[in-house]
Amino acid sequence: MSKITETVVEADQKLPIIRMTRDFAATPEHLFRAHTDPALFARWVGPDAMVTRIEHWDARTGGSWQYVSVRDGVEYRFHGCFHEVRPDRIVQTFTFEGDPDGVALETLWFDDLGDGRTRLRTQSLVDSFESRDAWLRSGMETGVDEGYAKLDRMLIDGAV
Repeated sequence: MSKITETVVEADQKLPIIRMTRDFAATPEHLFRAHTDPALFARWVGPDAMVTRIEHWDARTGGSWQYVSVRDGVEYRFHGCFHEVRPDRIVQTFTFEGDPDGVALETLWFDDLGDGRTRLRTQSLVDSFESRDAWLRSGMETGVDEGYAKLDRMLIDGAV
């Protein structure tokens, strides 16, 4: 039986970091593929009310990415670089083009829990506490939860 869980979001008190943790009923390989295959990524990333279009995607160490999320005809553009891509970890930058100075360094870990379960841990380091707190106020938690709920459904349906 699959159990859909919520994402735990934590703000570090000493560093401008956001940490998120969520368990999935999937193997690390499935979660890695969902984060590196552009067609799969576009299907689950972001809030339910948004549609994502991949403009560029080169998920390899040294590669880069760019996508656009659209809601009610308004486009939100994002881009970054893949610094390291390997089956247990992805390190990348993340920039919302509406705030081009607000570059985050993100690390994602795919921890094998056994029995076909994986814990996804992410860490986003931003340049200031003000930026971190703005991210938290932006509604990102809703987008993350809705996106990961879509990913859960894709994993249960065998789409990944």
